[in-house]
Amino acid sequence: MSIERPVPVPRTAVPLGITDPVEAARAELKAALAAIEVKANLPRRASDAVDRTVHDARAKAQRNPGAAAAAVAGVAALVGVAVWGIVRAYTR
Repeated sequence: MSIERPVPVPRTAVPLGITDPVEAARAELKAALAAIEVKANLPRRASDAVDRTVHDARAKAQRNPGAAAAAVAGVAALVGVAVWGIVRAYTR
């Protein structure tokens, strides 16, 4: 009892079964351009990385809220000390 479903092809892959050389060349060019766009689009890659990090941090905070609160307090203390140091160095 197997259901025949079309397998989704990633944008950066060339579909199998293309016999026409012109269509094969177009598919290869399309896949190559998509791969270049995926690799060279730094703002999107950075956005995806930030989204993954935020998701991971929220998941960890759900599992251990005490540690998350301690981490937030630690970061706040570090920022406060850094600002204090910068203001003190500037006023001297």
